[in-house]
Amino acid sequence: MDTTTSVREQILDHAITLIMMRGYNGFSYRDLSSLVGVKTSSIHYYFPSKDDLVLEAVSTYSSEVQSTLKGIDESLPAEVRLGKYTKLFGRTLGDGHQICLCGMLAADIETLPDNIRQAVQAFFKANEKWLAKVLAEGAQAGTLAVNGKAENAARALFAAFQGSVLASRLFNTKARLEDVEASVRIGR
Repeated sequence: MDTTTSVREQILDHAITLIMMRGYNGFSYRDLSSLVGVKTSSIHYYFPSKDDLVLEAVSTYSSEVQSTLKGIDESLPAEVRLGKYTKLFGRTLGDGHQICLCGMLAADIETLPDNIRQAVQAFFKANEKWLAKVLAEGAQAGTLAVNGKAENAARALFAAFQGSVLASRLFNTKARLEDVEASVRIGR
C-alpha cells in the first residue's frame, strides 16, 4: 500500500482510473480493495455507496480539468489555447487505454443516478462554455473557423473531441485528436 497518500485518496485515484478505462459498470469495490490493499468495508467507510464514490470522482476530475483550463493564459491567441486544450485530451488518453472520465460516464448515462448525471452534464457544459469563448475569439481574429454561433460550434467541437478519444483508443493513436483541432484551424 502506498503510504504517501491517504487510503481515501488512493481509493479515489484508482476509481477515477478504472472509470476512465471501464466505465461506471466496469468496476467494483472488490477491484478497488485489491488495488489499494484494503478490505471492501474500508472503502465503504469512506464512500458508503458506489454512487458516492463516482460522484466524488466526477467532482475531483471536473475540478482538476477546470483548474487546468483556468491555468491556460487568456492572453494567448485562441488557436494556441485550443492547441493546449487538445493536449489536455491527449494527456487524458495517456497510454491509450483510458478516455475522459465524464465522456465514459456519458456512455453509461442510462444507468447513472440523477446527481451523477447532472455532474457529468455540468462538466460538458463547462467545457463547451470555455470552447465557445475560444472559438469566438479565434473567429474574430480569423484563425479559427466557426460556422454559425460559437456556442453551437463549441458543442460540436467538444463532441468531436470526445469521439476522437474513443477512436484514438480504438486505433491506438493520438492523431485523431489532432484531426479534430485541425478541422477548425484556418491557414495551418
